[in-house]
Amino acid sequence: MPTPSLPTELAALIAAVQPAHAGAVAAARTRQAQLTKPHGALGDLEEVSVRLAGVFGSDRPHPRGVAVLVAAADHGVAAGPHPVSAYPPEVTPAMVANFLADTPAGLGGAAVNAIARSVGARVYVMDAGVNADLPQHPALVRAADLGGLGRRGTSDLRTGPAMSRDEAVALILAGAALARQAVQDGADLIVPGEMGIGNTTPAAALTARMLGQDAVAVTGRGTGVDDATLERKVAAVREALARGGSTLADPLGVLADLGGFEIAAMLGMMLQSVALGKVVILDGFVEGSAALLAVALAPALADFLFAAGECAEIGHAAQLAHLNLKPMFRLGLRLGEGTGGVLAAPMLLAAAATLREMQTFAEAGVPGGA
Repeated sequence: MPTPSLPTELAALIAAVQPAHAGAVAAARTRQAQLTKPHGALGDLEEVSVRLAGVFGSDRPHPRGVAVLVAAADHGVAAGPHPVSAYPPEVTPAMVANFLADTPAGLGGAAVNAIARSVGARVYVMDAGVNADLPQHPALVRAADLGGLGRRGTSDLRTGPAMSRDEAVALILAGAALARQAVQDGADLIVPGEMGIGNTTPAAALTARMLGQDAVAVTGRGTGVDDATLERKVAAVREALARGGSTLADPLGVLADLGGFEIAAMLGMMLQSVALGKVVILDGFVEGSAALLAVALAPALADFLFAAGECAEIGHAAQLAHLNLKPMFRLGLRLGEGTGGVLAAPMLLAAAATLREMQTFAEAGVPGGA
């Protein structure tokens, strides 16, 4: 059967994703080789700086603001008597409240809030489909207010599609709208983040489908589940894949079949951020599943992706290998929320600063330049 066409607004967003600036990359590589240090002395930061030059179209890139956009949603696969998570679904709305809590340190009492404050990043929180009546809060963005359909959680992917194509598109566009707002507010580095009990299960299903892997190869312990729960989780992913509800030729169909509302929102964040010429910092496994779909829809988007760390989920390394991304650290993180991405932001800013602010051998009058 022919692949269904994409809605006009989504097609336009995808078309706006263009490759990084090749001329700036070449100029940055030349400048990097002339800076006052031994060749390769800054290790991976050197290549990071060159890639940043391509994103910002200058051999002296100057990125500034950092924003983490945390989308929260619930999942049908996590409901019922056969859990795939160590925590009940009620934790999702409780954590949203924590993201928004008024604490002595400032807005939010979660890890992402604390880490973001430490590096000067701004946290945005989106209700992308949480199965609860969330309180009104000026810092809470509701996907329904951005054009999302507002359903409270996906359907159980074991027995049928997680969402409709219309719902997938609506959540993608809602995520794109939030990314536009963050960029308008001054962010040059965007960290998509997520919260949703059970969401490593749809992330594993998406990863297995997109990479052609068996469920057991990409399904990890998520919140730290025991062996019995892990077996149920692998079985759930296998059941979802066995339905044969989507194909690689239709990435949007894969999202609707196997994904989550917050994953759809993060996909939109990535597309819009890159369409506006900004960096996307990948946190962990759930974010990686959105990135696989994003690159399938818009291959040039890969130029703008920077991997933070390789997280503890077993499928994350396979995602990064497919995306040709090298992680900046391995700290055993598996929290989500965008925490690892926020931790990586200062490293990216520092890499850009070396290319922008270091002198060349000629500029400094130091002997030894090429």
